[in-house]
Amino acid sequence: MADKTSSQDTDVHLGVKDYYGKILQKTSDVNSNACVAQVGPLPKYILQALKKVHPDVTDRYYGCGLTVPECLEGCKILDLGCGTGRDCYILSQLVGEAGHITGIDMTEDQLEVARKHVDFHMKEFGYKNPNVTFVQGYIEALTAAALEKNFFDIIISNCVVNLSPDKRKVLTEAYCVLKDGGEFFFSDMYCNGRQTDEIKNNKLLWGEGFGGALWHKDLLQLAEEVGFRPPRLVKANVITVHNKDIQAILGDFKFVSATYRLFKVPKSTPNPCKVIYNGNITGAEDNLHFDCQYNFKTDQVVEVDGELADILTHSRFSQAFTFLPQGGSCDPCAIKPKAVSVDPFELALQLQKQSVGSATGGCCSTQSATCCK
Repeated sequence: MADKTSSQDTDVHLGVKDYYGKILQKTSDVNSNACVAQVGPLPKYILQALKKVHPDVTDRYYGCGLTVPECLEGCKILDLGCGTGRDCYILSQLVGEAGHITGIDMTEDQLEVARKHVDFHMKEFGYKNPNVTFVQGYIEALTAAALEKNFFDIIISNCVVNLSPDKRKVLTEAYCVLKDGGEFFFSDMYCNGRQTDEIKNNKLLWGEGFGGALWHKDLLQLAEEVGFRPPRLVKANVITVHNKDIQAILGDFKFVSATYRLFKVPKSTPNPCKVIYNGNITGAEDNLHFDCQYNFKTDQVVEVDGELADILTHSRFSQAFTFLPQGGSCDPCAIKPKAVSVDPFELALQLQKQSVGSATGGCCSTQSATCCK
């Protein structure tokens, strides 16, 4: 399912470095809508954080989503393929001076921009000491880049895994450096099937993210093999191609950008349960949109599937929920909800139809497809 690679440059790595370091100079140079920022209203606290990021950093943003999870105060976060550091500088404000953000990227031209503005951002945020570090390295070789095992609370990645020739190694390394209970929260591009060799061998299509986009079903298999709990789909968005020549090569293949949550939680035989969201997470005081199946409202009893019950119990979210006592409400013999794998293409198309005629966008707009309940 994936080609063998190492910490040394492969042809794919060299092509991607050249594409993002020299060819692309601004977001609008990309030939699809994958890097278009979310149209719907962002949470106020994220908008405020984004406004403080230097224009030189945001002008070279190539992500396909917004990789800002919840419950971040004091966390140690790793950004895979951080580029010029836009998401790192947003998260720097959200974890606070007691937290820390590490960005890793293989493209020195991108890192040069990120490092250039560290002092500017720390002054802007009112921090005495920097809480952001940028490292040159490969997302397939995190430990080789001297990143500590079992160290990070959260790993994020914004449209970068598709650029790697070895997705299994990326997930394996991410699992290795995550703490127990840690989360890999990432946005990426996915295909509705396994592409032809013509697509996979096209350097332009690799640079644009199409050539290396996983069939979404392969992600489910890879995550399980590496050790993660089943991926939980958060949102999905249809990707459109602006370049006719690229579209001709892609043919009938379809692509979406999708955000998934992967948790490093010990395997067990989980039982469904009822929980109450306490509403004590910054930015989600009244409502926590966890994934496309669960939207928690403060003080409301919600019955969750066994996988999610396990995740909430063993992750940083444990303090944000009240778990109702065993027996009756959590009786494993009763009929309970089950975790289901949601097709990102079905979700994106469903929400695209729902948003037809909407001029204001919002969380169910075609460029911010989120399952709203």
